[in-house]
Amino acid sequence: MIHHTMIVSFDNPVPDSELDQFLKDIEHLMCDSGEVRMFSAKRHIRVPADDHSPVFAATAIVRFGVADLDALNASFTAPGSEELIRRWQGRHPYKVVWANHEPL
Repeated sequence: MIHHTMIVSFDNPVPDSELDQFLKDIEHLMCDSGEVRMFSAKRHIRVPADDHSPVFAATAIVRFGVADLDALNASFTAPGSEELIRRWQGRHPYKVVWANHEPL
């Protein structure tokens, strides 16, 4: 199994209900793709040191697991992914970094 871990950072504060919806939208998109075997998402726990992060401070962490590289590559082109990104970027701009790795 390969895990894909995304660290999401919104440019500005996002209301809790909208962050919850963002995470649900990603979960539905990924799980509906048929490629994802596990999914989890949590809010970042903010601490004062986040103000000194050299890149950015996270808003949320998303992790999903897929069977292999083919499934991981397919996840990047899941139907609806471009629309989801465009819709959320338009409402609340954000940045993402990710890592693909074996289960921790």
